[in-house]
Amino acid sequence: MTRPLTAPATRTAGGLLTFGETMGLVAATGIGTLEHARDFTFGVGGAESNVAIGVARLGAPATWIGRVGSDAAGDLVDRRLRAEGIRTIAVRDTSFTGLMVRHQRAAGVVHVDYHRAGSAGSRLTSRDIPVDTVQQAAILHLSGITPALSTSAREATWHAVAAAKAHDVLVSVDVNYRSKLWHRDTAGPELRELVAAADIVFAGIEEAQLVLHSRADAPERLAMDLAAMGPAEAVIKTGAQGCTARLDGVTHVEPALPVSVVDTVGAGDAFVAGYLAEHLEGGDPAQRLRTACATGAYAVSVPGDCELLPTRGELAAFLTAGDILR
Repeated sequence: MTRPLTAPATRTAGGLLTFGETMGLVAATGIGTLEHARDFTFGVGGAESNVAIGVARLGAPATWIGRVGSDAAGDLVDRRLRAEGIRTIAVRDTSFTGLMVRHQRAAGVVHVDYHRAGSAGSRLTSRDIPVDTVQQAAILHLSGITPALSTSAREATWHAVAAAKAHDVLVSVDVNYRSKLWHRDTAGPELRELVAAADIVFAGIEEAQLVLHSRADAPERLAMDLAAMGPAEAVIKTGAQGCTARLDGVTHVEPALPVSVVDTVGAGDAFVAGYLAEHLEGGDPAQRLRTACATGAYAVSVPGDCELLPTRGELAAFLTAGDILR
C-alpha cells in the first residue's frame, strides 16, 4: 500500500545524504575506437556523487559518504566533491580507487569499461554510515548500484535504510540496474525490496519491468504499479519523451525539453538531482518534475558526467536561451 507524503521534504542543515562508489574517469575526447584515441581527460564519476553535485549546484545542502583509495584518483574524488561545497566523508582504504574508461565508438554510442572489482568503494561497510548523519538528513538517496558491489556494501545500504526509517528521513531510490555488476535473477528480488522500502523511486521502463517482474511498457501503468509497492512518489524516466510520475495518488506527465544532444551519460543522475533539489526546497510536484526534466535536458546538451551540471542561474539562462521557459 502506498505511503502518503503529506508535504515535501523540509530543507534542513543535513539536506541530501547519499553514499556509494565514486571512481576515477578516463574519457577519450574524440569519436572512434579506443585504440585510435590519442587525447583523454581524467575526472570523477559515480551515480550517487553525480546526484550530490547536481543538488549542490542547485543550491541545496548535500553530503556524500564513500571509500576511496590512498591514491591519486582517491585524492581527486575527495578534492572535487569538497570543491562543490559537498560535505564529504571519504574513508581512506588500502585498496585502489575504482576506474571507468569511456569512449564514443560513434556519435551517440558510448562504451564504458569498469575496473572496480575489489576496489575501495566496494569495501563500504555499515560502520561508514553514522546513524547521526542519517538522522540529520531530510532525504537519504540510494541507488541500486551500491548493494550490487559487495556483501558489506549491501549491508551498509540496509543499515542506512533502517536508520532513515527510524528517524523519519525520506528514502529515495534510483533503481539504476547495472547488468555488468549483477544478473537480473539476483538483482530483481533485491531491488524489489529496496523499492518497497522507499518513499521516492526513480526507474527507467526496463528497470521498472525488472522490479515489477512485468512486461507492461506503458509508463503510466508502471508508475502506478511501483507506487502500489509502497513509495508515495514513483517516477518513470522516459528519456527523450520526458517522464511519467505517480505522486501521492495522482498521475503526472512531463514532456522532455527540445535540445541538441551532445552526451547522454549522467542525464539520469541530473534528472534525479533536479527533482530532489526541488523537494528539498519545498517545491510542488509540478515544479519537481519540470526542474528534473530541465536539468536532464541541460545534462545531455553538455559533455561529461557531472562537470557541467547547472547552477540555478545557468539553468534559468539555458531555458530562456532555448525559448522553452514555462
